[in-house]
Amino acid sequence: MILKGFSSIAQLKQISIFQDLATTQLESLVPYSYVREYQQGEIVMQEGDRTPKQLHALITGRLEIKKTASSAKETVVRLIRSGELFAAPAIFGNGISPATVISKLTSQVLTIEREALLQAISQSPEISLRILEVFNQRLQQLHNTVHGLISERAMVRLVRLIQYYRAQGMFSYADGDSTYSLTEGDRLNIKLPYYQIARSIGITYEECVRLFKKLKGVVIYQRGGTIIVKDWEKLEAFTKIIP
Repeated sequence: MILKGFSSIAQLKQISIFQDLATTQLESLVPYSYVREYQQGEIVMQEGDRTPKQLHALITGRLEIKKTASSAKETVVRLIRSGELFAAPAIFGNGISPATVISKLTSQVLTIEREALLQAISQSPEISLRILEVFNQRLQQLHNTVHGLISERAMVRLVRLIQYYRAQGMFSYADGDSTYSLTEGDRLNIKLPYYQIARSIGITYEECVRLFKKLKGVVIYQRGGTIIVKDWEKLEAFTKIIP
């Protein structure tokens, strides 16, 4: 981990909850916000560790959040992309990290001291609403995941995972804003190896391979975790098939 120093206004505006705020609304946060750089594979937070009372957000790169069960089995809970918040307990909870956060690429993480953030919220209450929206979406996603693990077939869980990353905008892009479709279809702008998908939806590696074979002609899976969806309607149809 390398401490890069104070953040800039431009870096603050890369965070989703601050994007539409005026420069004057963010200036007070600069002296209390810091940027740290993590190399690929480096641990940002360890499950069970106490974390400082700060807001955490990813500026650039990609983070993986995974949880370890008592059986030592690891499950990928979420992948964090640029602009997203993470580590809610560090600012709203008990300060204990509920999961391990790992840098999947060289990543820059921005943190803001809790008291400075609360002061900014008192002057710009819309910040708090945006934060609530973010964590409400996370709770809804968690509810859907738990429900799926209990009641949905493995194929349905796989399709929903792929659709989730589509909804998150994780496509191959040409200019940073618009999406870009290949000749074969839409390529997810994130690599999802079999083992990672299996851990995310609660199945074995072998079952994950079998499921992708059933999706042949609709989804292209390339070595290393590249996924190209040729037809989203046909993919959705797999959730309706009764085994």
